[in-house]
Amino acid sequence: MIAGEARRYGLGMFRFLLALCMLALPLPAVAFEGVLRVIDADTFDVGDVRVRLFGVDAPEIGQPCAADGEEWDCGRWARDQVRDRFEGQWVQCTTQDVDRYERIVARCQAQNVDIGETLVQEGWAWAYLQYSSLYEFDEKAAAVTGRGLWAVEIERPAAYRAALAAGPDAPDPACAIKGNISDNGRIYHMPGSRNYGRTSINVNNGERWFCSPAQAEAAGWRAAGQPSG
Repeated sequence: MIAGEARRYGLGMFRFLLALCMLALPLPAVAFEGVLRVIDADTFDVGDVRVRLFGVDAPEIGQPCAADGEEWDCGRWARDQVRDRFEGQWVQCTTQDVDRYERIVARCQAQNVDIGETLVQEGWAWAYLQYSSLYEFDEKAAAVTGRGLWAVEIERPAAYRAALAAGPDAPDPACAIKGNISDNGRIYHMPGSRNYGRTSINVNNGERWFCSPAQAEAAGWRAAGQPSG
């Protein structure tokens, strides 16, 4: 049959069609291993390979969460949990895809433990259902028991990233933290936080945009939800 198709279309056309079919195939699973270094809760270096963990989505560094009237950086919190559990271990990974940032998207194991499964079970990340249902039931179990992120108020990372990228009305999308002045004093609101959308900035009244929490605090602003000094 192949010879018949080659005769019909010509050898050059046949090779072209065959190449198209090969491009349509899924990325072959490629195994690699190395010592794990945690960048954030779902991004690692495995040896010299930058890896985005498959099937999970964790809070971004700087992404706020809140509980009992207090607000903190849930991205750093989640990263620290993963570091405590997996940093420095020898891990085996299997490639699933390559993302738009040219990172390898992979499933990884440490001592036969699925790292993505652990993150979702412990409530350090969510199942990334947009791309895989692999950890869907692990997420449901974490939600029922109120583990980790399920015990706080926090926006899903995808929505947080979208708001941050849009930089609502910030002059510079990379500096989208709102430094508000009100009866409660000078308070800064992180993108994705509870009152971010309803807070407007009037630079004529001394209100400001900030690029980082550290910059805001150095200028005399405090995080929303923190008591005044």
